[in-house]
Amino acid sequence: MPTLTAGAESSSNSSRHPAMTPKEVFERARAREEALSRLLMAFITSGLIFLVFPGAFLGVWNLLQISGRESVASVSQTWLQAHGHAQVFGWVGSFILGIGFYSIPKMMGTGRSSFAPAWVCWAMWTFGVALRWAVNVTGWEWRVFLPVSALLELAAFLIFLRAVSQHRPADSGKSRMEPWIWVVMSASAGFMLVLVVNLVGCFYVSLRGATPAFSHVFDQRYLALMSWGFLVPFVWGFSAKWMTVFLGLKPLRIKLLLAAALVNLGGVGLTLAGMGWFGSWVFVVGAALAIAGLRMFEPAVNEAKIRGVHSSFPVFVRAAYGWLLVAAMLGVAAVRWDSSGGIWGASRHALTVGFIAVMVMSVGQRILPAFAGMRLLWSTKLMFAGLALVTLGCALRVSCEVIAYQGYAAWAWSVLPTSALCELAGLTLFAMNILGTFVLEPSHAQKQSLVVAMPAKIS
Repeated sequence: MPTLTAGAESSSNSSRHPAMTPKEVFERARAREEALSRLLMAFITSGLIFLVFPGAFLGVWNLLQISGRESVASVSQTWLQAHGHAQVFGWVGSFILGIGFYSIPKMMGTGRSSFAPAWVCWAMWTFGVALRWAVNVTGWEWRVFLPVSALLELAAFLIFLRAVSQHRPADSGKSRMEPWIWVVMSASAGFMLVLVVNLVGCFYVSLRGATPAFSHVFDQRYLALMSWGFLVPFVWGFSAKWMTVFLGLKPLRIKLLLAAALVNLGGVGLTLAGMGWFGSWVFVVGAALAIAGLRMFEPAVNEAKIRGVHSSFPVFVRAAYGWLLVAAMLGVAAVRWDSSGGIWGASRHALTVGFIAVMVMSVGQRILPAFAGMRLLWSTKLMFAGLALVTLGCALRVSCEVIAYQGYAAWAWSVLPTSALCELAGLTLFAMNILGTFVLEPSHAQKQSLVVAMPAKIS
């Protein structure tokens, strides 16, 4: 998905519109880029709202109740699942769809009607996720609206998938797809499968369940599919796309990265088949292969590209991959020793917050300002503070969740609320920084060479 300058766009469009002058072609392409930026910011803004309010705030409330009563059973499972759904689909899912639409070369024309499917996707996705959260929290007419929310989410993704499927390697002047695209495609297949399983689960619960919550066994396997079949390979794929340049690393070990994706897929299959012990070890192997393929912990050979972001950017990215290993190893320990849900919870938290959230916060503040009209990040200090708070909160949560839930020490219960507040503060600072960038920082697109697709490299 290469950078297309105004000149390249002019050449392409001139052959299709011979009567247009170069200036008209340039303005047409610029209008398209501005429309794409508005679409991207809509997805990102709604994602940030889901992150802070339905997601993080409800998560803090749930943990405060658990800590106060020293029992995870004291909190409604529907509320816990509402929190997770808002975080994964509302935040991360909205980011993926928004960046995905922005990234598709020659996706649409320049007229308003050309962007109608993307805006319909945004409306359906946002309403579907919001409806799911509201139904889980309030319980209002959940037998009807729970499956409706799942149908809206799946339909929105199918609109996105249709737009993506119209792009071919020939569109970008390449005869074959790059390796990172294969990894992202496997994650997209996982995303699709998660939405289908979610739909099936919602219909089953609406017909036979006593509450909107998925059953424990179903939810455990659903979470494994969501985490390792969807979220993890997405991060690996975009790490392969950007991290070699951003961190100044040696070229990828492509075979190891592709092997990691295949091994990880095997782990998902084993877990869904009920062989969690073998699957947990396979996830460890897959994570190690991905780290080796990306060269994530190897010394940099070139200067890291940290212009416009905090200088700690490479540290937090590498720390996120450290959390990935911690999550995988805790998954192995959970199968063997968990007796109260504490080790399982710590493993999922290390993965979703330590790995996924830290990566999204790091890379998001690196690329989104450029995609949203060539803006500069509002505050590099807020970036560091947000990442530091989330990392601290995750460390406290993961360690004390095991200690408290397993009954090793009562004092750990009093630390859990602090961990939640640290994470809420860090995620709020991240949202403020991105929204501040969109609202307060001027767009420099008029002063730059026009970019009409995802940049291959961002300096």
